[in-house]
Amino acid sequence: MPLNPDEEHLPVSPAAPWWHDAVVYQVYPKSFADGDGDGTGDLAGVRARLPYLRDLGVDALWFTPWYVSPQEDGGYDVTDHRDIDPVLGTLEQAEALIAEARALGIRTIIDVVPNHVAADHPWFTAATAAAPGSPERDRFWFRPGAGPDGDSPPTGWTSPFGGATWSREPDGDEWYLHLFAPGQPDLNWNHPEVRAEYEDILRFWFDRGAAGIRIDSAAVLMKDPDLPEVPATVTGGNHPFEDRDDVHEVYRRWRQVTDSYDDDRVLVGEVWLADRERLARYVGPEELHTVFGFDVMAAPWEQAALRAAVVETLRTHERLGAPPAWVLGNHDVTRPATRYGREDSSFSYARKAWGIPTDVELGRRRARAMALLTLALPGSCYIYQGEELGLDEVEDLPRDLLQDPMYARSGGSNPGRDGCRVPLPWRADAPGLGFAVTSPAAAPWLPQPAHWADLAVDAQERRADSTLQLYRRALALRRRLFDAGDPTVVWMDLGEDVLAFRRGSGAACVVNLGEGDLVLPDGADVALASAATAPGDRVVPPGTAVWLRP
Repeated sequence: MPLNPDEEHLPVSPAAPWWHDAVVYQVYPKSFADGDGDGTGDLAGVRARLPYLRDLGVDALWFTPWYVSPQEDGGYDVTDHRDIDPVLGTLEQAEALIAEARALGIRTIIDVVPNHVAADHPWFTAATAAAPGSPERDRFWFRPGAGPDGDSPPTGWTSPFGGATWSREPDGDEWYLHLFAPGQPDLNWNHPEVRAEYEDILRFWFDRGAAGIRIDSAAVLMKDPDLPEVPATVTGGNHPFEDRDDVHEVYRRWRQVTDSYDDDRVLVGEVWLADRERLARYVGPEELHTVFGFDVMAAPWEQAALRAAVVETLRTHERLGAPPAWVLGNHDVTRPATRYGREDSSFSYARKAWGIPTDVELGRRRARAMALLTLALPGSCYIYQGEELGLDEVEDLPRDLLQDPMYARSGGSNPGRDGCRVPLPWRADAPGLGFAVTSPAAAPWLPQPAHWADLAVDAQERRADSTLQLYRRALALRRRLFDAGDPTVVWMDLGEDVLAFRRGSGAACVVNLGEGDLVLPDGADVALASAATAPGDRVVPPGTAVWLRP
Protein backbone atom coordinates (compact mmCIF):
# COMPACT_ATOMS: atom_id res chain seq x y z
CA MET A 1 0.00 0.00 0.00
CA PRO A 2 1.23 3.53 -0.70
CA LEU A 3 2.51 5.39 2.36
CA ASN A 4 0.49 8.47 1.40
CA PRO A 5 -3.23 7.68 1.00
CA ASP A 6 -3.55 10.55 -1.47
CA GLU A 7 -0.81 9.15 -3.67
CA GLU A 8 -1.03 6.01 -5.76
CA HIS A 9 2.00 4.44 -7.39
CA LEU A 10 2.58 2.02 -10.20
CA PRO A 11 5.81 0.35 -11.25
CA VAL A 12 8.08 2.60 -13.30
CA SER A 13 10.14 1.04 -16.06
CA PRO A 14 12.54 3.10 -18.15
CA ALA A 15 11.94 0.78 -21.09
CA ALA A 16 8.33 -0.25 -20.64
CA PRO A 17 6.77 -2.50 -23.29
CA TRP A 18 4.45 -0.84 -25.81
CA TRP A 19 1.30 -2.16 -24.19
CA HIS A 20 1.96 -0.45 -20.83
CA ASP A 21 0.38 2.82 -21.99
CA ALA A 22 -1.16 1.86 -25.33
CA VAL A 23 -4.52 3.08 -26.59
CA VAL A 24 -6.21 -0.01 -28.02
CA TYR A 25 -9.23 0.24 -30.32
CA GLN A 26 -11.65 -2.68 -30.17
CA VAL A 27 -13.00 -3.76 -33.55
CA TYR A 28 -16.21 -5.79 -33.78
CA PRO A 29 -15.59 -6.77 -37.42
CA LYS A 30 -19.12 -7.39 -38.66
CA SER A 31 -20.14 -3.89 -37.53
CA PHE A 32 -17.07 -1.77 -38.29
CA ALA A 33 -17.08 -1.36 -42.09
CA ASP A 34 -18.44 -3.37 -45.03
CA GLY A 35 -15.88 -3.83 -47.79
CA ASP A 36 -17.86 -6.03 -50.20
CA GLY A 37 -21.35 -4.52 -49.94
CA ASP A 38 -23.19 -7.53 -48.52
CA GLY A 39 -24.40 -5.67 -45.42
CA THR A 40 -21.95 -7.29 -43.01
CA GLY A 41 -18.65 -5.76 -41.95
CA ASP A 42 -15.49 -7.57 -42.97
CA LEU A 43 -11.70 -7.41 -43.05
CA ALA A 44 -11.74 -5.60 -46.40
CA GLY A 45 -13.75 -2.86 -44.70
CA VAL A 46 -11.24 -2.60 -41.86
CA ARG A 47 -8.33 -2.41 -44.30
CA ALA A 48 -10.07 0.40 -46.20
CA ARG A 49 -10.56 2.32 -42.93
CA LEU A 50 -7.04 1.90 -41.56
CA PRO A 51 -6.22 5.56 -42.35
CA TYR A 52 -9.11 6.57 -40.09
CA LEU A 53 -7.64 4.53 -37.24
CA ARG A 54 -4.19 5.98 -37.89
CA ASP A 55 -5.60 9.51 -37.78
CA LEU A 56 -7.49 8.71 -34.59
CA GLY A 57 -4.11 7.97 -33.02
CA VAL A 58 -4.53 4.44 -31.64
CA ASP A 59 -1.59 2.15 -30.93
CA ALA A 60 -3.25 -1.22 -31.43
CA LEU A 61 -6.42 -2.95 -32.60
CA TRP A 62 -8.19 -5.70 -30.70
CA PHE A 63 -10.37 -7.83 -32.96
CA THR A 64 -13.23 -9.79 -31.48
CA PRO A 65 -13.30 -13.31 -32.96
CA TRP A 66 -12.98 -13.30 -36.74
CA TYR A 67 -12.78 -17.08 -37.07
CA VAL A 68 -14.98 -19.61 -38.84
CA SER A 69 -18.17 -19.75 -36.78
CA PRO A 70 -21.89 -20.50 -37.01
CA GLN A 71 -22.35 -17.12 -35.26
CA GLU A 72 -24.68 -18.35 -32.55
CA ASP A 73 -22.90 -15.97 -30.17
CA GLY A 74 -21.38 -13.24 -32.30
CA GLY A 75 -18.33 -15.30 -33.26
CA TYR A 76 -17.54 -16.50 -29.74
CA ASP A 77 -18.61 -19.95 -30.89
CA VAL A 78 -15.49 -20.91 -32.82
CA THR A 79 -15.29 -23.73 -35.34
CA ASP A 80 -11.70 -23.13 -36.43
CA HIS A 81 -9.26 -20.76 -34.68
CA ARG A 82 -6.85 -20.99 -37.63
CA ASP A 83 -9.09 -19.65 -40.38
CA ILE A 84 -11.31 -16.62 -41.01
CA ASP A 85 -15.06 -16.83 -41.35
CA PRO A 86 -15.88 -16.49 -45.07
CA VAL A 87 -18.40 -13.75 -44.28
CA LEU A 88 -15.52 -11.67 -42.93
CA GLY A 89 -12.79 -12.56 -45.40
CA THR A 90 -9.85 -14.92 -45.74
CA LEU A 91 -6.75 -15.85 -43.79
CA GLU A 92 -4.66 -14.07 -46.41
CA GLN A 93 -6.66 -10.89 -45.81
CA ALA A 94 -6.11 -11.19 -42.07
CA GLU A 95 -2.37 -11.56 -42.60
CA ALA A 96 -2.37 -8.54 -44.91
CA LEU A 97 -4.40 -6.51 -42.41
CA ILE A 98 -1.96 -7.27 -39.59
CA ALA A 99 0.97 -6.23 -41.81
CA GLU A 100 -0.71 -3.09 -43.19
CA ALA A 101 -1.73 -1.93 -39.73
CA ARG A 102 1.77 -2.53 -38.41
CA ALA A 103 3.20 -0.43 -41.24
CA LEU A 104 1.04 2.43 -39.90
CA GLY A 105 2.38 1.89 -36.39
CA ILE A 106 -0.67 -0.06 -35.22
CA ARG A 107 -0.31 -3.49 -33.63
CA THR A 108 -2.94 -6.25 -33.61
CA ILE A 109 -4.41 -8.14 -30.66
CA ILE A 110 -6.62 -11.11 -31.46
CA ASP A 111 -9.31 -12.76 -29.36
CA VAL A 112 -8.86 -16.39 -28.32
CA VAL A 113 -11.83 -18.30 -26.89
CA PRO A 114 -10.50 -21.19 -24.79
CA ASN A 115 -13.48 -22.20 -22.64
CA HIS A 116 -15.61 -23.67 -25.42
CA VAL A 117 -15.91 -24.35 -29.15
CA ALA A 118 -18.81 -24.25 -31.58
CA ALA A 119 -21.17 -27.21 -31.80
CA ASP A 120 -19.95 -27.86 -35.36
CA HIS A 121 -16.30 -28.02 -34.32
CA PRO A 122 -14.77 -31.29 -35.61
CA TRP A 123 -13.98 -32.40 -32.08
CA PHE A 124 -17.56 -32.00 -30.92
CA THR A 125 -19.12 -33.59 -33.98
CA ALA A 126 -16.79 -36.55 -33.47
CA ALA A 127 -17.79 -36.67 -29.80
CA THR A 128 -21.52 -36.71 -30.48
CA ALA A 129 -21.03 -39.40 -33.11
CA ALA A 130 -19.10 -41.61 -30.65
CA ALA A 131 -20.50 -43.80 -27.92
CA PRO A 132 -20.51 -42.81 -24.23
CA GLY A 133 -17.14 -43.47 -22.64
CA SER A 134 -15.27 -43.10 -25.93
CA PRO A 135 -11.99 -41.11 -26.13
CA GLU A 136 -13.63 -38.54 -28.42
CA ARG A 137 -15.89 -37.49 -25.57
CA ASP A 138 -13.05 -36.96 -23.13
CA ARG A 139 -12.28 -33.53 -24.62
CA PHE A 140 -15.66 -32.28 -23.35
CA TRP A 141 -17.94 -32.74 -20.33
CA PHE A 142 -20.43 -35.51 -21.10
CA ARG A 143 -22.30 -36.97 -18.14
CA PRO A 144 -25.39 -39.09 -17.48
CA GLY A 145 -28.41 -37.17 -16.31
CA ALA A 146 -29.65 -37.06 -12.75
CA GLY A 147 -32.84 -38.72 -11.50
CA PRO A 148 -34.13 -42.25 -12.00
CA ASP A 149 -34.45 -41.87 -15.77
CA GLY A 150 -31.56 -39.47 -16.28
CA ASP A 151 -34.03 -36.79 -17.34
CA SER A 152 -32.54 -34.03 -15.17
CA PRO A 153 -29.27 -32.19 -15.84
CA PRO A 154 -26.22 -33.41 -13.91
CA THR A 155 -26.01 -30.13 -11.93
CA GLY A 156 -28.14 -27.09 -11.25
CA TRP A 157 -25.47 -24.64 -12.43
CA THR A 158 -26.89 -21.52 -14.08
CA SER A 159 -25.54 -19.80 -17.16
CA PRO A 160 -24.40 -16.16 -17.43
CA PHE A 161 -26.71 -16.10 -20.48
CA GLY A 162 -29.65 -17.24 -18.41
CA GLY A 163 -31.05 -20.75 -18.25
CA ALA A 164 -29.36 -24.09 -17.77
CA THR A 165 -25.77 -25.07 -18.44
CA TRP A 166 -26.47 -28.61 -19.65
CA SER A 167 -28.20 -29.91 -22.77
CA ARG A 168 -29.22 -33.47 -23.47
CA GLU A 169 -28.08 -35.11 -26.65
CA PRO A 170 -31.00 -35.33 -29.09
CA ASP A 171 -30.22 -38.94 -29.94
CA GLY A 172 -28.44 -40.08 -26.80
CA ASP A 173 -28.72 -40.47 -23.05
CA GLU A 174 -25.89 -38.21 -21.94
CA TRP A 175 -25.84 -34.49 -21.27
CA TYR A 176 -23.05 -32.07 -22.20
CA LEU A 177 -21.89 -28.94 -20.38
CA HIS A 178 -22.11 -25.46 -21.86
CA LEU A 179 -21.61 -22.59 -19.45
CA PHE A 180 -22.90 -20.28 -22.17
CA ALA A 181 -25.21 -21.17 -25.09
CA PRO A 182 -26.01 -24.79 -26.09
CA GLY A 183 -24.00 -24.21 -29.27
CA GLN A 184 -20.87 -23.59 -27.16
CA PRO A 185 -19.86 -26.91 -25.55
CA ASP A 186 -17.22 -26.50 -22.83
CA LEU A 187 -13.83 -28.07 -23.34
CA ASN A 188 -12.21 -30.32 -20.74
CA TRP A 189 -8.97 -28.52 -19.93
CA ASN A 190 -7.66 -31.54 -18.03
CA HIS A 191 -7.18 -33.18 -21.42
CA PRO A 192 -3.62 -32.84 -22.81
CA GLU A 193 -4.86 -32.50 -26.40
CA VAL A 194 -6.92 -29.46 -25.46
CA ARG A 195 -3.94 -27.76 -23.86
CA ALA A 196 -1.64 -28.59 -26.78
CA GLU A 197 -4.21 -27.34 -29.29
CA TYR A 198 -4.47 -23.88 -27.77
CA GLU A 199 -0.74 -23.49 -27.32
CA ASP A 200 -0.44 -24.18 -31.03
CA ILE A 201 -3.19 -21.62 -31.78
CA LEU A 202 -1.14 -18.99 -29.96
CA ARG A 203 1.92 -19.85 -32.04
CA PHE A 204 -0.13 -19.83 -35.23
CA TRP A 205 -1.17 -16.19 -34.74
CA PHE A 206 2.09 -14.99 -33.24
CA ASP A 207 3.82 -16.37 -36.33
CA ARG A 208 1.49 -14.21 -38.43
CA GLY A 209 2.36 -11.03 -36.60
CA ALA A 210 -0.21 -10.80 -33.82
CA ALA A 211 1.18 -8.67 -31.00
CA GLY A 212 -1.15 -9.93 -28.32
CA ILE A 213 -3.95 -12.22 -27.23
CA ARG A 214 -7.13 -11.19 -25.43
CA ILE A 215 -8.36 -14.23 -23.50
CA ASP A 216 -12.13 -14.61 -23.34
CA SER A 217 -13.73 -15.72 -20.04
CA ALA A 218 -10.27 -16.47 -18.72
CA ALA A 219 -11.30 -17.58 -15.24
CA VAL A 220 -13.75 -20.39 -16.10
CA LEU A 221 -11.67 -22.93 -18.02
CA MET A 222 -11.17 -25.49 -15.28
CA LYS A 223 -14.01 -27.49 -13.70
CA ASP A 224 -14.19 -29.69 -10.65
CA PRO A 225 -14.40 -33.24 -12.11
CA ASP A 226 -16.79 -34.24 -9.31
CA LEU A 227 -19.28 -31.60 -10.58
CA PRO A 228 -20.51 -30.39 -7.17
CA GLU A 229 -23.16 -27.71 -6.84
CA VAL A 230 -22.01 -24.13 -6.31
CA PRO A 231 -21.48 -23.70 -2.55
CA ALA A 232 -23.39 -21.09 -0.59
CA THR A 233 -20.09 -19.43 0.28
CA VAL A 234 -17.38 -19.32 -2.35
CA THR A 235 -13.86 -19.01 -0.95
CA GLY A 236 -10.34 -19.70 -2.11
CA GLY A 237 -10.95 -21.60 -5.33
CA ASN A 238 -13.78 -23.85 -4.13
CA HIS A 239 -16.15 -22.78 -6.91
CA PRO A 240 -16.83 -25.75 -9.20
CA PHE A 241 -16.13 -23.86 -12.44
CA GLU A 242 -14.87 -20.35 -11.74
CA ASP A 243 -11.38 -19.24 -10.68
CA ARG A 244 -10.09 -22.66 -9.82
CA ASP A 245 -6.47 -22.92 -8.76
CA ASP A 246 -5.46 -25.27 -11.56
CA VAL A 247 -6.32 -22.68 -14.24
CA HIS A 248 -2.99 -21.04 -13.51
CA GLU A 249 -1.14 -24.04 -14.91
CA VAL A 250 -2.67 -23.19 -18.29
CA TYR A 251 -1.57 -19.55 -18.25
CA ARG A 252 1.92 -20.32 -17.02
CA ARG A 253 2.35 -22.45 -20.10
CA TRP A 254 0.81 -19.75 -22.34
CA ARG A 255 3.30 -17.26 -20.93
CA GLN A 256 6.18 -19.57 -21.84
CA VAL A 257 4.87 -19.73 -25.41
CA THR A 258 4.50 -15.94 -25.55
CA ASP A 259 7.95 -15.27 -24.10
CA SER A 260 9.54 -17.56 -26.67
CA TYR A 261 9.09 -14.72 -29.21
CA ASP A 262 11.69 -11.97 -29.34
CA ASP A 263 9.52 -8.83 -29.34
CA ASP A 264 6.95 -7.73 -26.76
CA ARG A 265 3.71 -9.75 -26.99
CA VAL A 266 0.93 -9.29 -24.49
CA LEU A 267 -1.61 -11.61 -22.85
CA VAL A 268 -4.69 -9.69 -21.65
CA GLY A 269 -7.23 -11.54 -19.55
CA GLU A 270 -10.97 -10.99 -19.31
CA VAL A 271 -11.23 -11.82 -15.61
CA TRP A 272 -14.33 -10.76 -13.66
CA LEU A 273 -13.45 -11.33 -9.99
CA ALA A 274 -14.42 -9.27 -6.96
CA ASP A 275 -11.71 -10.85 -4.79
CA ARG A 276 -8.56 -8.77 -5.37
CA GLU A 277 -6.22 -11.37 -3.97
CA ARG A 278 -7.62 -14.01 -6.30
CA LEU A 279 -7.43 -11.61 -9.24
CA ALA A 280 -3.79 -10.89 -8.48
CA ARG A 281 -2.92 -14.53 -9.04
CA TYR A 282 -3.53 -14.20 -12.79
CA VAL A 283 -0.91 -11.53 -13.44
CA GLY A 284 2.84 -11.67 -13.06
CA PRO A 285 6.12 -12.58 -14.72
CA GLU A 286 4.97 -16.19 -15.15
CA GLU A 287 1.32 -15.69 -16.18
CA LEU A 288 -0.74 -12.97 -17.87
CA HIS A 289 0.71 -9.53 -18.50
CA THR A 290 -2.44 -7.70 -17.41
CA VAL A 291 -6.21 -7.98 -16.96
CA PHE A 292 -9.00 -5.56 -17.77
CA GLY A 293 -9.91 -3.06 -15.06
CA PHE A 294 -13.72 -3.11 -15.10
CA ASP A 295 -14.31 -1.20 -11.85
CA VAL A 296 -14.50 2.28 -13.38
CA MET A 297 -16.82 1.03 -16.13
CA ALA A 298 -19.13 -0.48 -13.52
CA ALA A 299 -19.10 2.53 -11.18
CA PRO A 300 -21.87 5.16 -11.19
CA TRP A 301 -21.41 8.84 -12.05
CA GLU A 302 -20.57 9.80 -8.49
CA GLN A 303 -17.35 11.17 -7.02
CA ALA A 304 -16.82 8.78 -4.13
CA ALA A 305 -17.65 5.68 -6.17
CA LEU A 306 -15.48 6.66 -9.12
CA ARG A 307 -12.53 7.61 -6.95
CA ALA A 308 -12.83 4.35 -5.05
CA ALA A 309 -12.89 2.44 -8.34
CA VAL A 310 -9.78 4.21 -9.60
CA VAL A 311 -7.93 3.82 -6.29
CA GLU A 312 -8.77 0.14 -5.95
CA THR A 313 -7.73 -0.58 -9.54
CA LEU A 314 -4.42 1.25 -9.11
CA ARG A 315 -3.67 -0.45 -5.82
CA THR A 316 -4.52 -3.86 -7.22
CA HIS A 317 -2.19 -3.33 -10.15
CA GLU A 318 0.51 -1.99 -7.86
CA ARG A 319 0.43 -5.37 -6.15
CA LEU A 320 0.46 -7.07 -9.53
CA GLY A 321 3.45 -5.06 -10.72
CA ALA A 322 1.55 -4.33 -13.92
CA PRO A 323 -0.29 -1.36 -15.44
CA PRO A 324 -4.12 -1.31 -15.57
CA ALA A 325 -6.12 -1.72 -18.77
CA TRP A 326 -8.97 0.81 -18.47
CA VAL A 327 -12.29 0.34 -20.28
CA LEU A 328 -15.58 2.24 -20.44
CA GLY A 329 -17.40 -0.25 -22.64
CA ASN A 330 -17.10 -3.13 -25.06
CA HIS A 331 -19.21 -5.38 -27.27
CA ASP A 332 -21.03 -6.77 -24.21
CA VAL A 333 -21.86 -3.54 -22.38
CA THR A 334 -24.50 -0.81 -22.71
CA ARG A 335 -22.81 2.10 -24.49
CA PRO A 336 -21.48 4.87 -22.20
CA ALA A 337 -23.49 7.62 -23.92
CA THR A 338 -26.63 5.79 -22.84
CA ARG A 339 -25.44 4.45 -19.51
CA TYR A 340 -24.32 7.81 -18.12
CA GLY A 341 -27.68 9.35 -19.01
CA ARG A 342 -29.58 7.17 -16.58
CA GLU A 343 -30.49 7.67 -12.95
CA ASP A 344 -28.50 4.53 -12.18
CA SER A 345 -25.43 4.99 -14.36
CA SER A 346 -23.50 1.98 -13.05
CA PHE A 347 -23.29 -1.17 -15.14
CA SER A 348 -24.47 -4.64 -14.28
CA TYR A 349 -25.54 -7.42 -16.64
CA ALA A 350 -28.33 -8.25 -14.20
CA ARG A 351 -29.87 -4.78 -14.63
CA LYS A 352 -30.16 -4.81 -18.42
CA ALA A 353 -33.81 -4.24 -19.28
CA TRP A 354 -36.17 -2.63 -21.72
CA GLY A 355 -37.47 0.91 -21.37
CA ILE A 356 -35.03 2.46 -18.89
CA PRO A 357 -35.47 6.28 -18.98
CA THR A 358 -32.39 7.88 -20.50
CA ASP A 359 -31.19 11.42 -21.19
CA VAL A 360 -28.83 10.64 -24.07
CA GLU A 361 -27.44 14.16 -24.41
CA LEU A 362 -26.53 14.18 -20.72
CA GLY A 363 -25.08 10.71 -21.11
CA ARG A 364 -23.00 11.73 -24.11
CA ARG A 365 -21.64 14.76 -22.26
CA ARG A 366 -20.64 12.63 -19.29
CA ALA A 367 -19.17 9.92 -21.55
CA ARG A 368 -16.88 12.54 -23.11
CA ALA A 369 -15.73 13.53 -19.62
CA MET A 370 -15.13 9.89 -18.69
CA ALA A 371 -13.02 9.44 -21.81
CA LEU A 372 -10.67 12.19 -20.63
CA LEU A 373 -10.61 10.66 -17.16
CA THR A 374 -9.54 7.19 -18.31
CA LEU A 375 -7.09 8.52 -20.90
CA ALA A 376 -5.37 10.57 -18.19
CA LEU A 377 -4.82 7.60 -15.88
CA PRO A 378 -1.61 5.55 -15.98
CA GLY A 379 -1.83 2.34 -17.95
CA SER A 380 -3.42 1.33 -21.22
CA CYS A 381 -6.89 2.35 -22.37
CA TYR A 382 -9.31 0.35 -24.53
CA ILE A 383 -11.82 2.16 -26.76
CA TYR A 384 -14.75 0.21 -28.15
CA GLN A 385 -15.60 1.16 -31.74
CA GLY A 386 -18.11 4.02 -31.82
CA GLU A 387 -17.19 5.45 -28.43
CA GLU A 388 -15.07 7.98 -30.28
CA LEU A 389 -18.26 9.04 -32.10
CA GLY A 390 -20.37 9.24 -28.94
CA LEU A 391 -22.75 6.57 -30.22
CA ASP A 392 -25.65 5.65 -27.96
CA GLU A 393 -27.17 2.22 -27.38
CA VAL A 394 -29.79 1.34 -30.01
CA GLU A 395 -32.71 0.18 -27.87
CA ASP A 396 -35.52 0.00 -30.42
CA LEU A 397 -34.19 -2.67 -32.77
CA PRO A 398 -36.93 -4.88 -34.23
CA ARG A 399 -37.09 -7.91 -32.00
CA ASP A 400 -37.17 -10.30 -34.93
CA LEU A 401 -33.69 -9.05 -35.90
CA LEU A 402 -32.06 -9.62 -32.51
CA GLN A 403 -29.38 -12.32 -32.60
CA ASP A 404 -27.84 -12.27 -29.14
CA PRO A 405 -28.50 -15.52 -27.23
CA MET A 406 -28.98 -13.48 -24.05
CA TYR A 407 -32.24 -12.19 -25.52
CA ALA A 408 -33.53 -15.62 -26.54
CA ARG A 409 -32.43 -17.45 -23.39
CA SER A 410 -34.04 -14.84 -21.14
CA GLY A 411 -37.38 -15.36 -22.83
CA GLY A 412 -37.17 -11.86 -24.23
CA SER A 413 -36.88 -10.11 -20.86
CA ASN A 414 -33.24 -9.15 -21.43
CA PRO A 415 -32.66 -7.00 -24.54
CA GLY A 416 -29.24 -8.56 -25.00
CA ARG A 417 -26.17 -6.94 -26.49
CA ASP A 418 -27.15 -6.23 -30.10
CA GLY A 419 -27.84 -2.59 -29.21
CA CYS A 420 -24.13 -1.87 -28.80
CA ARG A 421 -23.22 -3.84 -31.95
CA VAL A 422 -25.11 -1.81 -34.56
CA PRO A 423 -22.95 -0.98 -37.64
CA LEU A 424 -20.99 2.27 -37.48
CA PRO A 425 -22.09 5.43 -39.37
CA TRP A 426 -19.44 6.74 -41.76
CA ARG A 427 -21.24 9.14 -44.14
CA ALA A 428 -24.30 11.12 -43.12
CA ASP A 429 -26.00 11.27 -46.51
CA ALA A 430 -25.17 7.78 -47.81
CA PRO A 431 -27.39 4.68 -47.76
CA GLY A 432 -26.70 2.71 -44.60
CA LEU A 433 -24.86 5.80 -43.35
CA GLY A 434 -21.89 4.78 -45.46
CA PHE A 435 -21.31 1.50 -43.63
CA ALA A 436 -20.37 0.01 -47.01
CA VAL A 437 -17.10 1.34 -48.36
CA THR A 438 -18.48 1.23 -51.91
CA SER A 439 -22.01 1.37 -53.29
CA PRO A 440 -24.49 0.07 -54.23
CA ALA A 441 -24.68 -2.17 -51.20
CA ALA A 442 -27.10 -4.20 -49.15
CA ALA A 443 -28.61 -2.68 -46.02
CA PRO A 444 -26.50 -3.16 -42.86
CA TRP A 445 -27.21 -6.35 -40.95
CA LEU A 446 -28.74 -4.31 -38.13
CA PRO A 447 -30.54 -1.00 -38.86
CA GLN A 448 -28.98 2.25 -37.66
CA PRO A 449 -31.12 4.97 -36.05
CA ALA A 450 -31.77 8.04 -38.20
CA HIS A 451 -30.22 10.41 -35.65
CA TRP A 452 -26.86 8.72 -36.14
CA ALA A 453 -26.49 10.76 -39.34
CA ASP A 454 -25.40 13.64 -37.09
CA LEU A 455 -22.85 11.32 -35.49
CA ALA A 456 -21.38 9.96 -38.75
CA VAL A 457 -17.64 10.27 -39.20
CA ASP A 458 -17.83 12.78 -42.05
CA ALA A 459 -20.29 14.96 -40.11
CA GLN A 460 -18.08 14.96 -37.03
CA GLU A 461 -14.96 15.72 -39.02
CA ARG A 462 -16.59 19.03 -40.03
CA ARG A 463 -17.31 20.06 -36.44
CA ALA A 464 -14.49 21.22 -34.19
CA ASP A 465 -16.51 20.41 -31.06
CA SER A 466 -17.48 16.87 -32.05
CA THR A 467 -16.73 13.80 -29.98
CA LEU A 468 -14.49 12.46 -32.74
CA GLN A 469 -12.39 15.63 -32.74
CA LEU A 470 -12.19 15.47 -28.94
CA TYR A 471 -10.80 11.92 -29.10
CA ARG A 472 -8.30 12.87 -31.79
CA ARG A 473 -7.04 15.80 -29.74
CA ALA A 474 -6.95 13.73 -26.56
CA LEU A 475 -4.95 10.91 -28.10
CA ALA A 476 -2.50 13.38 -29.63
CA LEU A 477 -2.05 15.25 -26.32
CA ARG A 478 -2.05 12.27 -23.98
CA ARG A 479 1.60 11.32 -24.12
CA ARG A 480 2.80 14.91 -24.23
CA LEU A 481 0.92 15.84 -21.07
CA PHE A 482 1.02 12.65 -19.00
CA ASP A 483 4.47 11.12 -18.67
CA ALA A 484 4.25 7.35 -18.89
CA GLY A 485 7.56 7.20 -17.05
CA ASP A 486 5.97 8.84 -13.98
CA PRO A 487 2.69 7.00 -13.36
CA THR A 488 2.16 8.27 -9.81
CA VAL A 489 -1.35 9.62 -9.17
CA VAL A 490 -1.64 12.43 -6.61
CA TRP A 491 -5.21 13.24 -5.58
CA MET A 492 -6.36 16.86 -5.36
CA ASP A 493 -9.19 18.15 -3.16
CA LEU A 494 -11.33 20.53 -5.22
CA GLY A 495 -14.69 19.72 -3.66
CA GLU A 496 -16.96 16.80 -2.85
CA ASP A 497 -18.37 16.64 -6.40
CA VAL A 498 -15.00 16.88 -8.13
CA LEU A 499 -12.64 14.08 -9.08
CA ALA A 500 -9.19 15.58 -9.56
CA PHE A 501 -5.67 14.20 -9.68
CA ARG A 502 -2.23 15.10 -10.90
CA ARG A 503 0.11 12.67 -12.62
CA GLY A 504 3.24 12.96 -10.53
CA SER A 505 4.50 16.53 -10.80
CA GLY A 506 2.98 16.93 -14.25
CA ALA A 507 -0.42 17.54 -15.79
CA ALA A 508 -3.73 17.19 -13.99
CA CYS A 509 -7.21 15.90 -14.78
CA VAL A 510 -10.29 17.49 -13.21
CA VAL A 511 -13.83 16.11 -13.60
CA ASN A 512 -16.85 18.10 -12.45
CA LEU A 513 -19.40 15.49 -11.36
CA GLY A 514 -21.73 17.98 -9.70
CA GLU A 515 -24.72 20.02 -10.82
CA GLY A 516 -23.06 23.45 -10.67
CA ASP A 517 -20.08 25.15 -12.27
CA LEU A 518 -16.61 24.55 -10.87
CA VAL A 519 -14.15 27.46 -10.77
CA LEU A 520 -10.55 26.31 -11.15
CA PRO A 521 -7.80 27.77 -8.97
CA ASP A 522 -5.91 30.82 -10.20
CA GLY A 523 -3.21 29.97 -12.69
CA ALA A 524 -4.91 26.82 -13.98
CA ASP A 525 -4.06 26.39 -17.66
CA VAL A 526 -6.61 24.26 -19.53
CA ALA A 527 -5.03 22.15 -22.26
CA LEU A 528 -8.20 20.26 -23.26
CA ALA A 529 -11.83 20.23 -22.16
CA SER A 530 -14.52 17.64 -22.85
CA ALA A 531 -17.10 20.43 -23.40
CA ALA A 532 -16.82 23.88 -24.90
CA THR A 533 -15.03 26.45 -22.74
CA ALA A 534 -13.73 29.89 -23.67
CA PRO A 535 -9.94 30.34 -23.95
CA GLY A 536 -8.58 31.31 -20.56
CA ASP A 537 -11.90 30.48 -18.87
CA ARG A 538 -11.44 28.83 -15.47
CA VAL A 539 -15.06 27.68 -15.25
CA VAL A 540 -15.69 23.94 -15.68
CA PRO A 541 -19.39 23.27 -16.39
CA PRO A 542 -21.23 20.26 -14.93
CA GLY A 543 -20.47 16.93 -16.59
CA THR A 544 -17.15 18.19 -17.93
CA ALA A 545 -13.54 17.09 -17.60
CA VAL A 546 -10.46 19.21 -18.27
CA TRP A 547 -6.78 18.48 -18.59
CA LEU A 548 -4.52 21.08 -16.99
CA ARG A 549 -0.98 21.75 -18.11
CA PRO A 550 1.72 21.46 -15.44
